[in-house]
Amino acid sequence: MAKSRQHVANQDASLSPTAGRSREWEGPSRWSEYLNLQVTSPMTSRSHRNLNSDGQAQSSSGSHKGLNMQYVVQLTQVAEGLMAKMYRLNQILDYPDSLSHVYSEAFWKAGVFPNCPRICVLLSKKFPEHHSKLQLERIDKVALDALHESAEVHLQSLEPWVQLLLDLMAFREQALRLILDLSSTVITLLPHQNSLILHAFMDLFCSFVRVNLFSEKMPRKMMLQMYNLLHAMSRNDRDCDFYHRLVQFIDSYDPPLKGLHEDLNFVSPRIGEVLEAVGPIIFLSTDTRKLRNEGFLSPFHPRYPDILTNSAHPMRAQDLAYVTSYREWVLLGYLVCPDELLRVTSIDIALVVLKENLVLPLFRDEYVLLHEDYQLYVLPRILETKKMAKSGRTKQKEADLEYSVAKQVEKMIRIWTGKETYPFTKTNVTILQSEVHEQAILSCDSIHHERRILLKQEIGRMVLFFTDQPSLLAPNIQHVGIASPKSKTARIIPVDIDPSDPTIGFLLDGMDRLCCLVRKYIAAIRGYALSYLSSCAGRIRFLLGTPGMVALDLDANLKGLFQKIIQHLESIPKPQGENIAAITCNLSELRKDWLSILMIVTSARSSINIRHLEKATVSTGKEGLLSEGNSAYNWSRCVDELESQLLKHGSLRKLYFYHQHLAAVFRNTMFGPEGRPQHCCAWLGVASSFPDCASSIVPEEITKIGRDAVLYVESLIESIMGGLEGLINILDSEGGFGTLEMQLLPEQAAVFMNYASRVSIPSSKLQRGAAGFLLPGHESYPENNNSIQMLEAAMQRLTNLCSVLNDMEPICVLNHVFVLREYMRECILGNFRRRLLTALKTDNDLQRPSVLESLLHRHISIVHLAEQHISMDLTQGIREVLLSEAFSGPVSCLHLFEKPEDLNTGSAAEAVCNWYIENIVKDISGAGILFAPVHKCFKSTRPVGGYFAESVTDLRELQSFVRIFGGYGVDRLDRMMKEHTAALLNCIDTSLRSNREVLEAVAASMHSGDRTEREAYLRQIVDMDTIIGFCIQAGQALAFDQLLSEAAGAVLEEGVPLIYSLLAGVVKHLPDEIPEKKEIRRMRVVANSVNLVSDHDSEWVRLILEEVGGTNDGSWSLLPYLFAAFMTSNIWSSTAFNVDTGGFNNNIHGLARCISAVIAGSEFVRLEREHQQKSSLSNGHVAETFDSEIQSRLSVEASIKSAMQIFVKFSSGIILDSWSEANRSHLVPKLIFLDQLSEISSYLPRSSLEPHVPYSILRSLYGQYYANSPSAQLVLLSMSPHHSPAVSLAHASPGFRQPRGDSTPQSAATDSGYFRGSSTYSQEHSYMPDSGNIRSSDGRHRNVRRSGPLDYSSSRSKVKNVEGSTSGSTGPSPLPRFAVSRSGPISYK
Repeated sequence: MAKSRQHVANQDASLSPTAGRSREWEGPSRWSEYLNLQVTSPMTSRSHRNLNSDGQAQSSSGSHKGLNMQYVVQLTQVAEGLMAKMYRLNQILDYPDSLSHVYSEAFWKAGVFPNCPRICVLLSKKFPEHHSKLQLERIDKVALDALHESAEVHLQSLEPWVQLLLDLMAFREQALRLILDLSSTVITLLPHQNSLILHAFMDLFCSFVRVNLFSEKMPRKMMLQMYNLLHAMSRNDRDCDFYHRLVQFIDSYDPPLKGLHEDLNFVSPRIGEVLEAVGPIIFLSTDTRKLRNEGFLSPFHPRYPDILTNSAHPMRAQDLAYVTSYREWVLLGYLVCPDELLRVTSIDIALVVLKENLVLPLFRDEYVLLHEDYQLYVLPRILETKKMAKSGRTKQKEADLEYSVAKQVEKMIRIWTGKETYPFTKTNVTILQSEVHEQAILSCDSIHHERRILLKQEIGRMVLFFTDQPSLLAPNIQHVGIASPKSKTARIIPVDIDPSDPTIGFLLDGMDRLCCLVRKYIAAIRGYALSYLSSCAGRIRFLLGTPGMVALDLDANLKGLFQKIIQHLESIPKPQGENIAAITCNLSELRKDWLSILMIVTSARSSINIRHLEKATVSTGKEGLLSEGNSAYNWSRCVDELESQLLKHGSLRKLYFYHQHLAAVFRNTMFGPEGRPQHCCAWLGVASSFPDCASSIVPEEITKIGRDAVLYVESLIESIMGGLEGLINILDSEGGFGTLEMQLLPEQAAVFMNYASRVSIPSSKLQRGAAGFLLPGHESYPENNNSIQMLEAAMQRLTNLCSVLNDMEPICVLNHVFVLREYMRECILGNFRRRLLTALKTDNDLQRPSVLESLLHRHISIVHLAEQHISMDLTQGIREVLLSEAFSGPVSCLHLFEKPEDLNTGSAAEAVCNWYIENIVKDISGAGILFAPVHKCFKSTRPVGGYFAESVTDLRELQSFVRIFGGYGVDRLDRMMKEHTAALLNCIDTSLRSNREVLEAVAASMHSGDRTEREAYLRQIVDMDTIIGFCIQAGQALAFDQLLSEAAGAVLEEGVPLIYSLLAGVVKHLPDEIPEKKEIRRMRVVANSVNLVSDHDSEWVRLILEEVGGTNDGSWSLLPYLFAAFMTSNIWSSTAFNVDTGGFNNNIHGLARCISAVIAGSEFVRLEREHQQKSSLSNGHVAETFDSEIQSRLSVEASIKSAMQIFVKFSSGIILDSWSEANRSHLVPKLIFLDQLSEISSYLPRSSLEPHVPYSILRSLYGQYYANSPSAQLVLLSMSPHHSPAVSLAHASPGFRQPRGDSTPQSAATDSGYFRGSSTYSQEHSYMPDSGNIRSSDGRHRNVRRSGPLDYSSSRSKVKNVEGSTSGSTGPSPLPRFAVSRSGPISYK
C-alpha cells in the first residue's frame, strides 16, 4: 500500500481551505506547525523520547536498505498536536455530544458555529446528504437569511477547524502508510530483540488509533456541512475543493472503529505477535505475590535482605518498567484488531487487562468506555468468526479450533461486560449498561488499590535501601526506572474515587523521594555510566573481530558505522578522581549512529540483518553485539541526559487533568489516621510539572494551566495551613493542654479534700453531690489513656509538619514562588491573632484578663513547641501581634512621646479599653458600680456581663491586662479615661461660668456669716445634683486610673526591676519648678503612670487641664465655694457609709477624690500660667527667676491648702448649721466624707479639720460602725489588751493588709490606711523648701490610706519610720486627750 512520495505530493494542491494556501503533502514541512512543539505525551514510551532527540539519522546513510525512523517519531508528535487541537476545540464547544446531537447553550455562544441550532443540527443528522437537497428555507428561513448576510464572517471562524479536519485526513493517510511499511519490512518486533524499533512502531500505532477515536468527539459532520454551506453562499453555490474527500473520510470513520478495523486489517498479524510477546510481562505484573517474593521490583530480596538481587532479573525488571505501555497496547490492539483475540494465548492476556480497566484513555483526561466499545465492535466480529467456523467454511481441524477459541472469547467479553446470559442485541447493551459499569468499577477499584499498595511498599523499600546503600544506586538504576512508568497505574481514572484512600500520597511521596535521591547522587551515576561505556568499547571491538563477524563481510557503510561507535566510546573521558560533575560529554552522535545501524539491520531489504549479527556474536558466550550496543545506548543517556530523562520519567504532569480529584484526596487523607505530614512536599511539588502539559500549538493553554496550577498549590497550602491550625487548636483546647492545667478554686479544693477523707473511711457514707469529683490518680487508669495518646499524637504530628514545611524547598510554578516557611509563619501568627480575639470575649461578655493571660500563655507554649522545628523567630512574631493589637498606628509614632490625636489602636486593646470605660467607669449598664477603697477594686450589685466588677478590676486582673497589652494598652486606657475626665471637667467649668454671680454672692455671704442670705443664694445654683454626678464619675475615673498605675508599676517592677528602681530614684530628685521644663514634665508623667508620684490624682488632673487648656477663667477661684455648696444637695439623704468597703453606698467618696484632685490640679495650672506670663515680661534675670521658681512652688502649695481650708471651713459650717434633732440622718455621712477627704488629700492635714470637726465625733462614729461590723468583732477578740484603742481599731478594719514584699519594710500605719503623721509635724514642715522629699514620700503612702480613726499625737511621727514596725507605739495611748470622751455623736448647740 506504500505510495511514492512524489505521487502523493501532487495531491496537496486541492486540499487547502483557501485557494492561495498550499502545503507539501508529507515530510517535515507538511507538519511544521506541529513539530515545533516540545510536548511529549506521558503515554509514549522511552524509545519515543530517545528517537525524538537522537533519531536524526536519515535513510541516506543506509541507502535503500534503511528505514526513516525520524519520520515515525515526527508523526507521533503530530498526533499529539492534533489531539491537543481537538481537546481545545472540545473545551471551547463545552464538550458537545455529537452522537446524540445534544449541544449546550455555551456551544452556540462559543463563536465557532453560527447560532442557528435548527439548521446546524439538521445538516449534522442528514450527513452525508448535500445541503442543496435538504430545503433549509423550510427549516428556518430567518436563520438562513442571516447566514447569507454574514457568511464570510462565519466562514473565517470555521476555517481553522476545517483545516484540522484536513490535517486529520492527511495524518491518517501518512500514518497508515508508514505503519504498513514498518510492519511489512521490519524483521522482528519482539521486545527482547528489537526494543527500540518496537516501541517507536507501537507508539505510532497507538497514536494513530487514539487520534481517530478522539476525532469522534468533534462535531465533524456539522463542521464540514456548515463550512460547505457558507462556502457555497459566498462562492455562488460552488462546493469547496476538498468537500467530497472529507465527506468520504468522515463517512469511512463513522464510527471510527469501523474504519480502523478496515485500515489495520493487514497489520493485524504483526500486532498479534507483539501482544503475545508482551503477555508474560503483563501476567507477571498482576502476580503481586510473585513480585514480592522474588524481588522483581526491589534491589534486594524481601526475605533475605543481605542477598542483593540487582542482577537476578535484569530483563524482567526492564520489561516491568514498560508494563503500563504494554497494557495500553493490549487494550488498543485487540480493540482495533479483534481477529487477534482468536490466538490461543490472547484470551488470557485480554482477560487480565479487561478485568483491571474500566475506561480507555485517549488524551489527557479524555477517554472512551472500554467495555461498551468491546461490546459494540469486537463481539460482533468474534460472533461472525464463530459462525463461519461453525458453518465449516475452513478445514475441519482448523474450524474446530477456531470455533472453540471464538466461543471462549465470546464468553470472556460477555463476562466482563455483564452479558454472559443474554443474547447480543443493541437493546440489551443499552439496558445492561449500568450493570456493566457497576461490575467494572468494583473490579477495577480492588485491583488498582492492591497495585497501589504494592507500589507504595516497594518504592518505600527501594528508597530506604538506596538511602542506606547509595553506592548501589548507579548499578541498579534500571530498578529506579520501574517506579516512574509503572506508577502511572496509580493515576486517578475519571470515575467515582475514594477520596479517603491514603495510598496516593504515599506514591507521590515515594516518587518524589526517589527522584530526589537520584538527583543527589547524579554525579555517581554519571561516573558509573562513563566507566561502563569505557569498558563497553573493548567488548564491542572484540565482538567485531570474532570469526563470525568477519565471515559476515559487512559492507563499507555498516562497517564504518560500527567503527564510529567504537571511536565514540573510546573518546569518552575516563573519570579518575576528578570532579565528575565538571566533565562535559555529548554522546548524541553515538546514539545517532547506533540508531542508523538498527535502521539498517532491522530492515528486510538489508543483506545483513539483526538475526545475522546475533548468530555471529552470541557463540562467544558473552552478550551479543546488539545487546552490547543497546546497553551502551541506554547508559549513554545517563551521562548527558540524566536530568532531562529524570524529568520525563519522574514527571507526573498528567495529574494536572485530575487536580481537582487530587486536591479532594489530599484534603481527606493528609490529616487522617494514615496521613503523613512529610507527604506535603510531594503533593505540592507535583504542581511544578503541570505547566509542561501545555501545548505550544494552543498558546492559551499555557496561561490556563499555569493559573490552575497556582490555584491548586494555593488550595493545598490553604488545606495544609488549616490542618496546622487545627493541630494547634486541638492542643490549645480544654481537651488538650487545658486538661493539664485544671485548677480548683479554694472552696472546691476544700470540698474535694473533705470528700476524699470521707471516702478513705469505709464506714462513712458518700456525701450527696460529691460523686462528681475524681479521686487522685484517675488519669492513670487505662480507660483514660486515650486523651493522653491523642495529645501525644497531635504533638508528634505538629512537630513533624513544622519540620517538613520548614525544610521544604520553594515551590515554583511558572513565575510564582511559594515559600512554605513564610506561609507557616503567617498561619501560626494569624491563628494566634484569631485566638486572641476569640478568647477576648466569652458568651456573656469580656473575658477576665487573668483567664485571658493564662489562655495566651498556653497558646504561646504550643507556638514555642513548634518554633523548635522552624528556622524562624516566631516569638518575635508573637510580640508583633500583641503590639499590633495594642498599637496599630504608624511605626514612626512608636518613637514619639506625644501621640497623635487620631492615632488608632489595635482591635483587642480597643475592645478591652472600651469595655472598662463603658461598664466600669461610666457604668452604662446600671450595675451599681462602687469603688471599694478597702479592697482596692470596684464592686457591683449585679454581674457586669458574666462577672461581678470585683472579678475584673482588682490589681491582679489589671496586672494581667498590663502584661498582655503592655504600655501601649495602658496608654490607650489612660487616654480614654483622660478624654472622659476632660469632658467632666469641662462640665465643671461650664457650671462655674454659668453660676459665677451666684457663687460670688455665696462666697460673700459665707464670709459675712449671713446664714439666711447664704441659703438663699445656694438654692439658686443651677443643676447642682448633675454636677455632683459628674464629679462622682470623675472620682471613679481617678480611682480606676490609680489602680491602673499601681498595676503598671507592679508589672514594671516585676519585669524590669532595675528600670523601675532607676525611675523611682530619679523621681525623688526631680526639681520642683514652675513652670517645669519639658523633659522634667515628661519624666513626671511617666513616673505618675507607674504610681511613683506622691499625688497621682492631682498630677493626672493637672495634665488633663494642661492639655485642654482649662482654668483660664477667673471663675475657677470660686471652685471651693461650689464644692462646699454640694453639702446642701439632696444626695446626702440617701448616703450611708459601709465599713466593709470603706466607702459610701452611692460612690460619694468619689466626690472627695475629685475635689482633692481638681482643686490641686487647677491651682497648679492656674499659677503656672500666671508665672509664664510674668516670666515673659521679665527680661531674663536668672537669679530672680530661680528664686521665683522656689517661691512659686511654695505659693502653689499654700494656695491649694488655702482653697482646701476654705472648702472645709464653709462645708463644715453648712453641715453643722443644717443639723437639727429632727433631721440628723445626713450628718454622719457628711462628717465621714470630710474625714475621707482629709485622708485622700495631702494638702488637707488633720489639724485643718480639727477646729471644724473634732476628732471625738469621728471616733464615736467609727466606733459604732466598727463595733457593729461582724468581721471587725472577730478581729477585736484576738487583739492584745495592751494595744491602744487607735491601733485596735486599725486592726479591726476589714481593709487591713500585710505590707507588700518591698525591700524596705513599711509601717502598718502606712498600709492600714488609718493613721497619719502628726499634724504639728505636717504643718511645720509643709512650707520648708527642703521638705519636698518628705512630702513626696509620705504623700505617696497617704493616698492609699482609708477612712478610720486618726492619730494626732506628735509621737506618731517618731514611730512611723521605725524599721520593721507593723503597728503603732506599744507605750501609753497616743490619744490621751480623748480618753474621757464619751462614745456616740456629740451635739453642739
